[in-house]
Amino acid sequence: MQCNTFAKRRACPRRAGWKILLALWCGVSVLALSGCRGKQPAAQPGADAYGLTGKVQTYPMKGIVVSSNPAAGEVSIDSERIPGFMDPMIMPYKLSPPGIASELHPGDHITAMLHVSDTGNSVLDQVVITAQAKPDYLPSVIYNVPKPGQAVPNFRFLNQSNKVIHIDQFRGKVLLVTFIYTRCPLPNYCVRMSRNFAQIDRTLAKDPALYSKTHLLSVSFDPSYDTPKVLRSYGGAYTGKYSKETFSHWDFAAPPESELETVAKFFDVGVTPGKSQTLTHSLSTVVIAPDGKIVSWYPSNTWKPSSLIQDVKRTLKQGKG
Repeated sequence: MQCNTFAKRRACPRRAGWKILLALWCGVSVLALSGCRGKQPAAQPGADAYGLTGKVQTYPMKGIVVSSNPAAGEVSIDSERIPGFMDPMIMPYKLSPPGIASELHPGDHITAMLHVSDTGNSVLDQVVITAQAKPDYLPSVIYNVPKPGQAVPNFRFLNQSNKVIHIDQFRGKVLLVTFIYTRCPLPNYCVRMSRNFAQIDRTLAKDPALYSKTHLLSVSFDPSYDTPKVLRSYGGAYTGKYSKETFSHWDFAAPPESELETVAKFFDVGVTPGKSQTLTHSLSTVVIAPDGKIVSWYPSNTWKPSSLIQDVKRTLKQGKG
């Protein structure tokens, strides 16, 4: 099934049980919020990237859209109880990115992540529509939804060594692919994807048999800035070997500008310019079997390295490919 899944594309329904990812953003947004606070989860440092000051707590929330204000980038949500934070309540929230307000309609059921600072500011992101009030709301652009068993086209990329690589050259191995851009300022987005992949790389290296049957690929959707030189420096920092890194097991690469949109559509990655050289974007991580077909797809930042390691082991055990 194909569906438009990013804020700029417009939302569309999927079959029951599927979720519609509207946006994950590397950018800034703020909202003054007051609420009844209970037990707080652990503080998350580095949230100044959201435009928030002080220590920030993050809460998952569910609710129904009451109204949206695209001009202000705000939405009013009739939320369910947020454990550890507040009881059910109708409140306005600033969105990140603000443009997704135009994609939300009264009656839409959503889930999201609410980031709240101890100074009273907040921002709502990772908005996912779980049920639409307007099922006839058609997408303006069609994006593929990666699904198990789907064959991956032989996309080509320019890697950190200024060499052209392509998907099919990794046939016979389990290929793990994630999408990033090196200038992303948010610790919970591209930075988290790269740290997760670094952990996966270290874990696989402890098992020579697994290591020899796998490969990692971090794809940048910012090819104009993420040149081979930039990617080499970025990749070396995450492997911890810096200038001594050989990149034999983990490539950092970007598609040609002319092919970026095609790659992004297939892997369900939405990218639009943001402020101060940031990019508004969604996330996408896939595990590809040795036969070139998708094993699993992770469309958010909530997955754990252990999940992908299990995907790898299960795939090899089943002898796919």
